[in-house]
Amino acid sequence: MKSVSKINFNQEVIQSHLPVVVSFWAPWCGLCRLIEPILQQIQANGTIPLKVVRINADENFHLARQYRLQSLPTLLLFEGGELRERFDPQSVKGDLRAAVQQLVESLSRQPCLQKD
Repeated sequence: MKSVSKINFNQEVIQSHLPVVVSFWAPWCGLCRLIEPILQQIQANGTIPLKVVRINADENFHLARQYRLQSLPTLLLFEGGELRERFDPQSVKGDLRAAVQQLVESLSRQPCLQKD
């Protein structure tokens, strides 16, 4: 997964032609380390064309504040430069693995994102 910061956020996320899953994480976050392999697998799978990037929330306070992070990990799905979905432990009652799976399933149902 590519690391993104305030410097390249617009280029890598907002201006991306692909949907982008942004994973806000921190080195001290155990759940962040738990979902990282899942996100890498989603990106490597290639069945859904998308980009997965990560942002260290501790080092990118401006972005963390801009997107009003309340807990880590937080996953944001951007499509066409717009924030479409948000998943965090509070919104999914702690089952972030299920949220990641739900994200993948919702992407795969979108006809414009399916591979030919």
